[in-house]
Amino acid sequence: MFIETESTPNPATLKFLPGVVVMETGTADFAAPTSAQHSPLATALFDLPGVTRVFLGTDFITVTKAPETVWQSLKPQVLGTIAEHFAAGLPVMEGGHTGVEEEEIAPEDAEIVEQIKELLDTRVRPAVAGDGGDIVFRGYREGVVRLYMQGACSGCPSSRATLKHGIENMLRHYIPEVTGVEQVDI
Repeated sequence: MFIETESTPNPATLKFLPGVVVMETGTADFAAPTSAQHSPLATALFDLPGVTRVFLGTDFITVTKAPETVWQSLKPQVLGTIAEHFAAGLPVMEGGHTGVEEEEIAPEDAEIVEQIKELLDTRVRPAVAGDGGDIVFRGYREGVVRLYMQGACSGCPSSRATLKHGIENMLRHYIPEVTGVEQVDI
């Protein structure tokens, strides 16, 4: 199995492309080993010393390392773990996977929220996936869009600029009701 590796804007995160479908639908973000119990692949990656976060996308896996860990020693181990996992035919996810839950939306905001989600799905998420991450809609209240950043985007030094100067400006341009964007944790 040939696995491509790409850098991301986050120097602590690398993107691995195994050439096969990783997640049939949705994405999965694991910020700690305890959250990875439903993913044999994420669990195996967390077993490697220095792995601090695992994100599973449609056709890629991003791995974030601890600051004291160097990619030169961790990268071959990650490649081996991913190759072994897919060669063994193990599932990426086992039952029980749930995505990020959305906050309750006021009925009068339903149309605005649909517009926000459409713009995020068509313009933002594909670009962010290219960098090894994802941005998930969490909620909308009083003009403020609440987003959760996953994968390489979580903890990335440029994520704040992406949110404020990129996503916020675009949403405000297309949807006048949007007054701001904020990053939230689960």
